[in-house]
Parts: sequence; structure tokens; C-alpha cells
Amino acid sequence: MKTEDRADTAEDRVGEARRIEALHATGLLDVPRMPLLDRVTRMATRLLDVPVARISLIAGDRQVTLSAEGSSPSPPERQSPLSQSVCRHLVLDDAPLAVTDTRGDERWRDIVAVFRGEPAAYAGVPVHEPGGQALGALCVIDHRPRPWSPEELRTLEELAVTAEAVIAAWLTDRELRRQLEDERTFLSALLDSLNAPVVYCDGDGVLVRFNRPMREILQASEQPIAIEEWAPAFGLFAADGRTLLPGDRVPLARALAGERFGDQQVVVRTPGDPSHRFLVNGRPVETADGRRLGAMITGQDITGQHRVRMFRDAQHAVLKALAEADSVERASCGVIGAIAGAFGWSCGEYWQVDPGGKRISRTGSWVEPGRDLSGFTGPELMTVRPGQGLPGRVWASGRGVWVRDLHTEPGGFLRTPHALHAGLHTAVGLPVRSGERVLAVLTFFADAVEERDDDLLYLLDGVGAHIGRFMERRRAEDLALALTTSRRRFDQVVAQLDDLVWTVEIDDGGRARRTYQSQSTAGILGGHVPLGIDVAAFTESRVHPDDLPAFHELHRAVASGRPGRAEYRVIGLDGVTRWIWTRATPRREGGRLMADGICTDVTERHRLEEELGRLLAREQEQVHRLRDLDRMKDELVALVSHEIRSPVAVIRSYAEMLADVPGLEDEPRMFADVIDRRSTHLQQLVDDLLDLARLDAGQVAVDPRPVSLTRLVRQAVDDHRAAAAAKDLTITTDLAVHLPVHADPVRLRQVLDNLLSNAVKYTPAGGAVTVTAGCDGGSGEDGHGGGDEDADGDGDGDGGHRAEECVSGAVAVTVADTGIGVPAEEYPRLFDRFFRASTAQEAGIKGTGLGLAVTRAIVEAHGGSVAAAPREGGGTVFTVRLPAADPDRRTPGPAVTRTGGDPDRR
Repeated sequence: MKTEDRADTAEDRVGEARRIEALHATGLLDVPRMPLLDRVTRMATRLLDVPVARISLIAGDRQVTLSAEGSSPSPPERQSPLSQSVCRHLVLDDAPLAVTDTRGDERWRDIVAVFRGEPAAYAGVPVHEPGGQALGALCVIDHRPRPWSPEELRTLEELAVTAEAVIAAWLTDRELRRQLEDERTFLSALLDSLNAPVVYCDGDGVLVRFNRPMREILQASEQPIAIEEWAPAFGLFAADGRTLLPGDRVPLARALAGERFGDQQVVVRTPGDPSHRFLVNGRPVETADGRRLGAMITGQDITGQHRVRMFRDAQHAVLKALAEADSVERASCGVIGAIAGAFGWSCGEYWQVDPGGKRISRTGSWVEPGRDLSGFTGPELMTVRPGQGLPGRVWASGRGVWVRDLHTEPGGFLRTPHALHAGLHTAVGLPVRSGERVLAVLTFFADAVEERDDDLLYLLDGVGAHIGRFMERRRAEDLALALTTSRRRFDQVVAQLDDLVWTVEIDDGGRARRTYQSQSTAGILGGHVPLGIDVAAFTESRVHPDDLPAFHELHRAVASGRPGRAEYRVIGLDGVTRWIWTRATPRREGGRLMADGICTDVTERHRLEEELGRLLAREQEQVHRLRDLDRMKDELVALVSHEIRSPVAVIRSYAEMLADVPGLEDEPRMFADVIDRRSTHLQQLVDDLLDLARLDAGQVAVDPRPVSLTRLVRQAVDDHRAAAAAKDLTITTDLAVHLPVHADPVRLRQVLDNLLSNAVKYTPAGGAVTVTAGCDGGSGEDGHGGGDEDADGDGDGDGGHRAEECVSGAVAVTVADTGIGVPAEEYPRLFDRFFRASTAQEAGIKGTGLGLAVTRAIVEAHGGSVAAAPREGGGTVFTVRLPAADPDRRTPGPAVTRTGGDPDRR
């Protein structure tokens, strides 16, 4: 056979399907290393005294080294191409092969390692699987040529048998492991198919298996955990839901200890999930001879049944508390105690929304018997606003709130520190509603950290709605009772009134049917009106014909839904005509138009108004007569003053002439001086009377022109300095440089002279008079403008000021003295004609009482005002305010204007 044909045949045998299938079935191609085979290759290198020994598998396209021992210039790779394999010849012939010198063997000429001279001598034996198929070979390699003795080849064959035994044992072990894994998989699938949670452990108490329901409940993996750590690791609690199970009461520990039980309740609490309650059965797992292999427990989830029972108990307790309560307050305390006790919560509070809807106040609380939570609940009344604290948040949102742990709640609540100090963690808030309106809030607190339970919140929301209906029913009953009481009291009050109070229903046709009326109509209609009649029609039939339009307008307004009122006359059933004042306000009650009204007998008021009209007409007639008399008096005064003025002037002239007669003796000269002084006083009196008469009549000639008020004041002050010096008085001025006014300088000087002469006259010796002039800036009552007084030392008091435009549009002159003053109650009359202050009369200072009246008349004729006020420290301050001159006004020529005085002014 040719070499090429032999090679093709070999390749066909190497790739034989049955052999390849048997090789892959062993799974050895995927095994990275087998320690037992390494022992075989190590033994081969030692027994045969070779540097290299290998066990290789021949696949269809590659050689896979399963074990290698020794050293070579080129360490073997895990996998190599089939073309570089010498072991494939052993699989081809399925017989041992020994080569003394590979360099002379034609089968090795294409192998790179042989070309490099690495394997010089080679011996190999096929390695078979238990079914007889050749898998590969056990070979030994020497780096130098050598012959292989029969003994060495038998040793190599025995080592190959050992390798085959190792492979067979490995395959058997793998099959056993696969079968065991299949059994475990079957058992796990069987347990996972159960709805009941199952868990079992081995004899040492190590957890072996959770089925699927148990894994979902505990949210835990099957990791070895010591018995004493089961309860905290998996959140196992006693039936009360708060006590962590001790190690010896954990169900699996009880079963491992040999107990058989079927009624233990266990609460499982895992973070992030609601609590679950289980009824647990447990028993040990033992062999027939009594050897204990472990323990197993199963559970039944009774969370739903327990919750239904708790809710039913809570409902019964709530209904009992509501039935036995005689007030909303007592009912609230009973309700929170019933709910908190049923669900094992430590504390409950009832918060009532205030009638105004602005605040919510705690009106009741319940604490678990034996617990001291006074540091948290407190005895005082607590009130919060919407959004504040747990009750405020529930009230504002209208929804239940579940806080899993107050310690981790972002922001916390108002009393979070007190709650944590008291050992409280979970907080629950529930609204008590009537429709969409929140009437109250229930809050509960628990020691343990409890996960949010939406189903429980839903059930409790129903309890809150039931409480809300109870509250509305009790409130309706209380309101009905209060309404009955108020109605009775209202009737009692209305019975004491003379007014007629009524309520009518107005139909679509405008007819009015009486639904309420005060007891007696005799005071309004002169008798009793029968029931069941059209009140509007009956009243209309009694209205005076002249007043029917007003009555009809009232009826139309009320029938159209607008308030109305009217006064009209009614001819009563007793024949007496009365004036009736009716006020009516319509309102909608359901689909009905109602109107509430009051009718009042105002006949007496009309009689009084008529009498008042007659009295007013009579009074007006008397006023006209008084005005005429006053005018006649003023005319008489003016006439008499005018007629007296000429004789007084003649008397003064003759007195002056007599005083000038040479050689006149002292006594006649003294008499002439007395005549002159008295006639001068009389002349002033006559002039004042004439001025007042002219001012009242509006006939005073006023010649307004641009005038410097500062200059006029300075001149007036200078003219009165002599009189002041005679009484040892000090006159101080504080004047602006230039105060332009548009006024009559003669009349304005008359005003200044009157004020200065009064100040000098009524100020005792050694006193002071202060005169200021400036822009009107609301100066103090002492009249000072705030400038420097006579700062330049020339006595005129203008040195510290500069000319300035008055922003206020007015100028003011004040004359303040330290005189005898005026009683406070007499200031309002100080400018009345002929009035003299009581202090002046008591001091014996003579005067006419006309100077200030003339002053006011002149100032008002200029559009200004004059006022008097007490001076701080004693004395009086007179303030004259005048309009400031417009600086842009052009200077007019002389003009005469007439003032518009009131001739009737007193």
C-alpha cells in the first residue's frame, strides 16, 4: 500500500464516529487536569528513567494533553494539531509502539519537534475507555536514541492499564455524581412545586435546603448558618410579632432536638416587605434504626386569616366603642384603644380638626397598659397646622401615611426625638373623612419596625370612614338638638318683639306660601292672618293705594332673587292705617326659592319725622330772623362807630391844641394829657369796630403786592423795642433773609403790630419775646424755625439765613412770649370778638377783645391762617401762615381787591 493511501486510512480510523462519540461521552476533553493521572505519568518517568511522560487524547482534529510529567526543550501545549501528533499512530493501529530513533522513522519526518531533535526515542501504549474504544495513549520520550526492553514495554502497558482504571473510576464517579445531582434536582423541583414553605437541615444543624416558597419568604440564600443565629438572620419572631425567638424556640431547632409539633405560630419580618405569619409543623428526620439525619419543618401562611381575624376584632371593638360612647370625645378614645389593642400597637392618638379649619388639636390618646409614654404623649393639649407633624401631614394630604422607621424618616416629625426616646419606631396616620372632607386624624405608634402594609391601610381607611359617618351622625343629632333649642329660644325672643318675622316659599308663578311666621301679627296687620293663604296677595289687598308701586317693586325684586326693602302703608284688620317697613332677603334651598323677611311698624317714626319737619321749618324761620338782627346790629355798630369817629377826632385835636398853649399850668396840662390818652384809646376801639364791620361785609380794601415779609417783621419789631425795653423785656428774632409774599403791607403790618403789642402787654417785666419768620415746615409749638438767632450780631436775627424758595408754598411768622398765658380750654375762643382771657382779667390788664378778631379777619382775607398754642415752659405762641409769593410772578401794578368775608360770621 502506498504511503498516501495508508495515511488516508489512518485519518479515517482516527476520525471514526463511534470512537469520537465515545471520547466526547467521557467528558475528558473538558477536564483541565486529573491529579490521579499525574501520579501515573510521574511513576512512568521514574520507573522507565525517561525525562518525559504524557497521557494524550486523540480527537478528530487535534491532540489534547490530559497529563504531562518531566521536562523538554518545548513544553507541550494543552492542545496541538493532529498532524503534529505521534500518538495518533497508536490509535490507528490500537497497539503499542516503540521507536528507538525517531529520526530514522519515516512516520516522524513531518513532526516539527522531531526535526528539532527533541524526541529521539519514543514508546507508547493505547489507552481505552471501559467500552474498548481507544481514547489516546500513554507515551514516554527520551531525548537520545535508546532501545526499549520487553520489560520496559510491559511496565508501560501496566501503567496504561492503571490509567485506564483511573479513567474508568472517574467515569463511574461522574455518573454517580450525575445521578445524585439528578436526584437532588428532582427533590428540589418536587419541593419547589409545593405551595407550602419547606426547610430542612442535616444532623449538625446546618441548613441544607429551602424550597422556593421559603426562599421567597425569607429572601435568603442557602448558606450555612448556626442555629443560634437563625432568628436574627431570618427575622423570626414570636406570635406577638415583637419578641425575637430565642434559639431553642426556633422551629427547626425544636425539630432537630426531637420535638414533633404542628401549632407554632411564627412571624417572619424581612426588610422591605410586610410581615408574614405562619403556622409551623416540625419533626426530626430519622432512619429506621433511629439514627437522626436532620430535621424538617413546613409552614402554612396564615397572614390573611390572622389579618381578617384582627380586623374583625378591631371592627367589633370599634363598633362597641362607638355604641357605648355618649360623645365624640369618648368615642374617639375608645376607637383608638380598640384599633391599637387589636393590632398590637403601643400608642394611639385622636386629632380633631377645629371648627374654623385652621388647626388640628389632639383631643384623646391611648397607651398600652403597663407602658409609660408620658414623655411622648404629654398631658398638655397639642395643636398643629396643616402639614406639621404626622397629623398635619395626613390632614393636608387626605391620605394615610405609614412611616416604617422614624429613625430613618427624612426630616422627621415634630415629636420624632421623643418617640425614639420612648422606644417607638413605626408610625401610622389615618384620616377620618366625611366625603372628601377630613374631620379628624388617627395616629398610631409601634415599638417594632413594621413594613408598610397597603392592605391594612385600606382596611383601616374603611374604619376611618365608619368613624366619620358616626361623627357626622352624632354631629347631625347634636345640631338637630341645638337647632330645636335655638328655634325655641328664637321663638321666645321673637315673641318679645313688635316686629313680624316671616319666611315664605315663592313658586314659579310668584305666589308666596308662608313656611314660618312669628306668633302674633296684630302689631303689624291689626289682627291674626289665617294659615294657608297667599301672604303676598293678602298683604297687597291691605296696602294703601298710593303705596302699591313700592310694594310691587319689593315683590318683583324678591321673586327675581334680589334683596328688597320698602316702606308702605297698610290698612290693618282693625281699620288702623300703619306705616310698615319691610326687608326681605331671598335664598335658594335645594330647588326652592325662599325669602326671609322682617316687617316693622314705623308709624311712630313717620309721625316723628313729620313733627321734626315742622320743628325744622320753625327753626329755619328763627335763624333767618336772627341773621337779620345780626346784620342790623352790624350796621348799627358801623353807623355808630362812624358817627363817633368824627367827634373823637375833634376832641383829640382840641386836646393837642390845649396842651400846646404856652404857660398852661400843670393841672390843666395833666387834664389835657388824660383827654388825649382816652380819646386815642377810643379812636382805636372805633377803628377796630369799623374794620370788623367792613371785613364781615367784604368791603375792606386790600391792596396785595409783592412784599418782603422779612422787612415788615423787622420794622414792626424795631417799632416795639422801646415799649419792650420800658418793661425790661428781651426781643429775639430769627428771620430768613428774604421771604416774598403777595400781600397788603399796611394790613399785614397791622397784624404784626397787634401780635407784638399783645406779647409786650401780657409779658411780665424781665420776660422774653421771640419772633421767627421762615418757610412753613411744621415747626414746633414754640414757633422757632430752627435758624441762628441774630448770628451776625446786628440785632435783626437774619445773619444765619440765606434766601431760599419755600418748597411747602407757605411762609410762617411766630410770636412767642413768656407771658401770663391762656388756659387751655379758652384757646378755641381766643379769636372771638370782645373775648378776653381769664388770666388777663385776673391780672387787671385792660383791653377791648377786638385785636385778635381783627388779626384773624385780615389773615384770612389774605388766604392764610392764624393759630394760638401754649408755649412750652409758659406763655403763648401765635403762628401766622401765609401763601408764599410765586417767584416767577411778574410784579403787578397797584390794585384794590375786595375780600369775600362772611357777613354772618360772629
